[in-house]
Amino acid sequence: MASSSRGRRARARRTLPLQNLDWPSDPAGARALQARLAPRVVTAGSARHANLVAGVDVHVRDETAIAVAALVHVPTLALRETATAEEPVSFPYLTGLLAFRELPAALAALERLPTTPQAVLVDGHGLAHPRRFGLACHLGLALDLPTAGCGKTRLVGDYSMPESPRGSQAALTLRGEVVGAVLRTRADVSPVFVSVGHRLALRAATALVLRCTGRYRQPEPLRQAHLAARALARA
Repeated sequence: MASSSRGRRARARRTLPLQNLDWPSDPAGARALQARLAPRVVTAGSARHANLVAGVDVHVRDETAIAVAALVHVPTLALRETATAEEPVSFPYLTGLLAFRELPAALAALERLPTTPQAVLVDGHGLAHPRRFGLACHLGLALDLPTAGCGKTRLVGDYSMPESPRGSQAALTLRGEVVGAVLRTRADVSPVFVSVGHRLALRAATALVLRCTGRYRQPEPLRQAHLAARALARA
């Protein structure tokens, strides 16, 4: 059964590897921090045994970031838990720097889940980013969990459209380097853009997305998080 974080006493926060970093207040500082953290991303690992996968989605309303984390059981795709968080936004909306608007709320929502996920999916990008450090990388490093980005649209890179069947994919490349995969989660439906966030190989990231996807284009953890976050933002 899904549960809400509203009215629940906040649990003690887990120790996060990035919690002592200075949070930049300007775009130049944000880009410098991304460049400094990018080498820490681990691009190996598997989530094939993960059966509790969280998705996190963030909507911004009136300079408040509203985040929902949804924990889903795999392979049944049943929703187990949800948690919400709201944080003030103090950073401008700039392409490639959305983590500095969304990360605090996303982390807070994930930390409020009663159960720690075994892997995390982010509605955004990881290595498929101008500085190879998108929101999925930032979140994965902060949580030290296997994390993948799964975006509905491309941020960077070139690709050829994959074949139509479910599971077909094509490489997403940036300046000759493979930074992600363009993946069909449903036959004859627009693909999603998958990239490594942390502690996953790209093949493992695409496999995780497929394991978490059922009747819809989006993986179920992200779909559930998106629906709940959108409803809260519109309330």
